Parts: sequence; C-alpha cells; structure tokens
Amino acid sequence: MNLALLCILISTAGTASCAEGDSVHRQGNTIARLIDAAETGAVVTVPTGVYHEHVRIRKSVVLTASGDVVIDGGGTGDVVEISAPGVELRGFTIRGTGIDLDKENAAVRVLAPRAVIVGNTIEDALFGIDLRESPDSVIRENRIAGKPLDIARRGDGLRLWRADRAVIEGNTIHDGRDAILWYSTGVVVRNNTSVRCRYGFHLMYSDGVDLSGNEVRGNSVGIYVMYSAGVRMQGNRITGNRGPSGYGVGLKDVDGFAITGNLITGNRVGMYLDGSPFSAANPGTISRNTLACNDIGVTFLPAVRGAVLIENNFIDNTEQVCVLGRGQLTGNSFSAGGRGNYWSDYTGYDQDRDGVGDYVHEPSTLFENLLDKEPKLRLLLHSPVQQAVELVGKALPSTRPEPKFFDEYPLMRPSENAGGGLAAAIPPRGRAMTAGLLLGLGAGVLALASAPRLPRGKGARS
Repeated sequence: MNLALLCILISTAGTASCAEGDSVHRQGNTIARLIDAAETGAVVTVPTGVYHEHVRIRKSVVLTASGDVVIDGGGTGDVVEISAPGVELRGFTIRGTGIDLDKENAAVRVLAPRAVIVGNTIEDALFGIDLRESPDSVIRENRIAGKPLDIARRGDGLRLWRADRAVIEGNTIHDGRDAILWYSTGVVVRNNTSVRCRYGFHLMYSDGVDLSGNEVRGNSVGIYVMYSAGVRMQGNRITGNRGPSGYGVGLKDVDGFAITGNLITGNRVGMYLDGSPFSAANPGTISRNTLACNDIGVTFLPAVRGAVLIENNFIDNTEQVCVLGRGQLTGNSFSAGGRGNYWSDYTGYDQDRDGVGDYVHEPSTLFENLLDKEPKLRLLLHSPVQQAVELVGKALPSTRPEPKFFDEYPLMRPSENAGGGLAAAIPPRGRAMTAGLLLGLGAGVLALASAPRLPRGKGARS
C-alpha cells in the first residue's frame, strides 16, 4: 500500500495524516488528493516534505502542516487558492509564485469569507496573501517576504479587497510593495512589523480601521491613509521611513481620525496632512505622540482645517512644522483645555511653575520661511549659513516673517505618556560663533533670497 493511499484511507475517518519524518520531495497532487478524500470540516494533516504542486481548496477544511512542510509553486501561477468559506491554513512554508503582475500571482489567494491563515512562512512571492471579498478573516503570525525584484515590479505583501472586519495580527512583512486595504471596513491591524517595503500600510476607502502596536520601519512611506474615515492609530512605532516622500504618517482626505501615543522618529516627514480632516463636521485629533529627529515634524497643506494637536512632543526635528504652498495655516488648534504641546525649540519660561509656558509659542524663524519657499536651501541646513540667517532675523526684527502657527499653552516638559514614554532628555543646542561673521554672511543670503518683510506675531499670552 503506497503512502498516498494510506493517507486517503485515514482521511475518511475525518482526519488525513501521514507518518512524521517523511521529508521527500513530492511531485504531483498529493495535497490535493488528501483534501479530496477529506470530509467537509475535517482536519487534513500534511506530513513533512516538499510538495511541488498548486493547491486548490474548494471545501471547508483545516489544512495543517505536521513538521516542516513546503508547498513550492515552481515559479508559476498562484500557489494556494481558497474558494470555500471557513478554511484554515496553518504552519506551511509557501514559496515560488509566478511573476506576472497582470495576473497578480499570489502565494495565498482567498476568495471566500472567514479564512484563517496562521503561522505560515511565505517566501519568494510576487503577492503574499491576497483576500478578495473575504470578510471576517484572520491573518495572524505569518512571515511574508517578496521576490528580489525592483520595488516597481513587486506585488503587495498583503492585500485586502472588500474584506470587512478582518483581523491582521502579529505578521512580519518585508521586501514587498504594500500592505494595502481597499474598501475594507472595521479591520483591526495589530502588532505587525513592516520593513523595507514601499508603503508599510496603505488604506484606501477603508473606514473604521484600527492600527495599533505596529512597527513600521525602513520603508519608503510608513502608514498612508486616503479617502477614509474613523481611522485610529495608537501605540505604533514608525521609524526611518525615508523614501522620496518619506512620510511616517500621511493623511489624504481623511475624516474623524485619532492618532494617539505613537513614536514617530527618523523619517523625512513625521506626519503629512492633506485635506485632513476632510469636513469640518468630523475633526481629527493628534495627541500624545512623540515626533522626534525627523527632517520635518508635521507638514501641512494650507487648506487643512479642523486638526487638533495636543500634548505631543516635538523634539529636535530639523523643522518642527512646515506649511507647503501658498496660504496661511489657520483653522487648526495647537492646544485645548489649557494644554498645548512640548516644543524643544521653545524659548519661553514658566514663572508660576504650572508646567505651561508663560508666552505663546509662535515660531517665525527666517531660515525656515526661506526653506518653505525654496526647498533647495535644505542643502544649507546645519551649516554656518543657517545660523547666520537666524542671527540676522534676531538682529533685524523687521525681516522676520509672520509666525506659522500659535501654541497658546506650550508645555515646559515632554509628555511622559506620549509615544511610549520617551525620556525627557533634550540634547543641548547651539554653537558659539563670531557675531560679526554671521551677520555679514546672513545678510548676504537674505539679500539673495529677497525675503519679504512681515510683521511679528502675537507675543505674550493674555
């Protein structure tokens, strides 16, 4: 009696299994025969080995690996396709999809609801796990790696299309394109890691999504949300995302968002707000986050209205807040209930020792104003030229631009519960330089840039 027949006979009792320790390479449709012989609802156990086949699961079974089980697609097509509801796929190594972007070759494609994909390792995959109209599915503790292709030729490590109420938890996704949610509401994205992808997580038309406890690092963009509402981000670590745009968090036409308690560091832009919130009836809140050591802390487009920023730590970002394009930043709040944000460049004092600065924080640095108008000046950051321009702005107040924004109640110390409780230690700033040299150099740069002469801001808080 051969091994495949033995498995089939055993499976008729409700469970298909084979002897442990069998690590041979198998050709043909061994797994397919095990599934065909199993009854609906059975647990189909696949023994150790490398299986060179494309698996199609058309009945509701639990397919589980016993030991080290590899399903190898041989570099063609989709490797595993699930078209029955309630299928579980546990513990496999799945590798070797095709490379056809038009056909979107995937390691695991799910075409039915309530799939459970747990504890699998996906390697050498164009698309990793692809859910299409698969609500109430669970994707947990999988490791998903893309193919060694240029980023423009990769597929998505994880993709959801109309997969409402899915749970995406504890997965590691690396060297793919995006982990993307399309038209998927009420999804939980929790405790995942995304590394070296294009977008760590990308949401399109997906409302009520909860992203919490994720680590998103070394991607081109960290988390980007578009045309969605009710999105919550809490307790994520978003670091070192430095592609051409390099946003740690990007929001495009998003309503009713809540971004709380995240650590956002080392990105080109910590947060980018474009048309978010989208409507005045659904304001967005950004609170208790730490934005530190980014090139730019937060970038606003001037049309943004209704954003509330409170109790965030802005620590040693090269530029704390940037306003792109023409227009002024109005209609947003940088404080609420007598509490503002912590700014490492705030120069006021706290005479009554209530933890809130006695003077409004109204940044109006001359070099930043020039930088917003002419980004090429970024080449001069941290150079004596920058310090020279700032010295001119202090020596000649009439040259200083109007403040970008006002924080009425700046905090004197970093919020301890913001972004994972980042310590309050702030590195010292500034260098002693010759005043005459700086004034001369700064005046020259100022003349070349033809900076406008604008009035100063409001000054002390009333």
